Amino acid sequence: MFGKRSGVGANQNDGGTGVAVKPAMPAVPAPPLVSERSPEASRPIEPVRAPPAPPPDQRRSERFYEVKSQIFGALIEAIDLTQLAKLEPESAREEIRDIVAEIIAIKNIVMSIAEQEYLLTDICNDVLGYGPLEPLLARDDIADIMVNGASTVYIETQGKIQRTAVRFRDNQQLMNICQRIVSQVGRRVDESSPICDARLPDGSRVNVIAPPLAIDGPALTIRKFKKDKLTLDQLVRFGSISPEGAEILKIIGRVRCNTVISGGTGSGKTTLLNCLTNYIDHDERVITCEDAAELQLQQPHVVRLETRPPNLEGEGQVTMRDLVKNCLRMRPERIIVGEVRGPEAFDLLQAMNTGHDGSMGTLHANSPRECLSRIESMITMGGYALPSKTIREMMVSSIDVIVQAARLRDGSRRITHITEVLGMEGDVIITQDLFLYEILGEDANGRIIGRHRSTGIGRPKFWERARYFGEEKRLAAAIDAAEVDDAPLRG
Repeated sequence: MFGKRSGVGANQNDGGTGVAVKPAMPAVPAPPLVSERSPEASRPIEPVRAPPAPPPDQRRSERFYEVKSQIFGALIEAIDLTQLAKLEPESAREEIRDIVAEIIAIKNIVMSIAEQEYLLTDICNDVLGYGPLEPLLARDDIADIMVNGASTVYIETQGKIQRTAVRFRDNQQLMNICQRIVSQVGRRVDESSPICDARLPDGSRVNVIAPPLAIDGPALTIRKFKKDKLTLDQLVRFGSISPEGAEILKIIGRVRCNTVISGGTGSGKTTLLNCLTNYIDHDERVITCEDAAELQLQQPHVVRLETRPPNLEGEGQVTMRDLVKNCLRMRPERIIVGEVRGPEAFDLLQAMNTGHDGSMGTLHANSPRECLSRIESMITMGGYALPSKTIREMMVSSIDVIVQAARLRDGSRRITHITEVLGMEGDVIITQDLFLYEILGEDANGRIIGRHRSTGIGRPKFWERARYFGEEKRLAAAIDAAEVDDAPLRG
């Protein structure tokens, strides 16, 4: 029906590509794609003209989706997608492009080469990728993609949220893409299980909440994973931390300080955790526990664990606490918890306090002091009948350093505190700040001006630990350099 090259309408493989095509259907006159035929028999039938390709900054018209839907339906009838999935991505794209080009010719759709390319790319993304999300996922300057139903898509870039012209055909297309994403990691999202955490192959974190909980259509949120992994040296160039502060963070990672990274949503906690893990020795056995695996450790001896939701019968769930408890039986040297948000905080503290020095985790809190309060609250809510003082003593003996990250009002991200946990005075935990970020004002464009400063602590609590690992000279040099740079400010 559509020609031998693509195999459309022929019961054979296409040109040796191995793509099986469906048997030809009886020839039926194709209905018009966009405009109705004239009732006058004498009037010639005009070819269907596809809508022009819109610029990237304009919303696509309904006519575009009408034409695309008709072509897409003919494509699905013409080709066996199960066989197409066995091809390499580039071969599959070429196969789809050839068949769609023939469908366009047979259906007498008039469009320019540029318009055809635009439509072909869209259809290939729908069949092989994540549909309208593909152009956004390809951009490395986007930190978050937020889909609020089929017609509303926002992105965060350079710390600012803005609406895009991207849209889905309808909520069903959006739901199909959500299903495709979560099924890749063995999860599901539907009316009986409308909330799901998942990840993309590159490590980007995905959250889906579907109807009936999401009233205006499926809500999809993607925290993108950068292709180029950031380092502390790059954070220095971005102004997120001073060179002296970065040197101290490197030493903290190297000398096996138990570290908690605290911060609000989108403040860069996971990025900072990835940076600190760069300074773990390559001969250490590291085990990571995450809800959706997104950490990218470069060490050769890493075991990555991921939680599992319950199945359709409500069984088989594996929680973060189950993973952390099991870690202790796997002979870890360091345990990395992607995000602490529940009673697993108690098990992490136990791990830190029983020979697993250098363990790390992140949690949501707005200051180092609030971070400690949240850990205490999570342990209490976990059902542990322990006095507050006992829990605080556990925290003091387990946590060495709290690193606070923040997203400022201009969208920039800064490391605002490097804080040591010293001990107890009565029932109160005593901390001391090694580095702070001070806001000095803002420029004409509303960008915040500030600087990192040392608090003048000559010898931090982990000095002896640094000496044990042979890092005391570097630590002393970093502290001295910071004191020299910050002397005018402190004075």
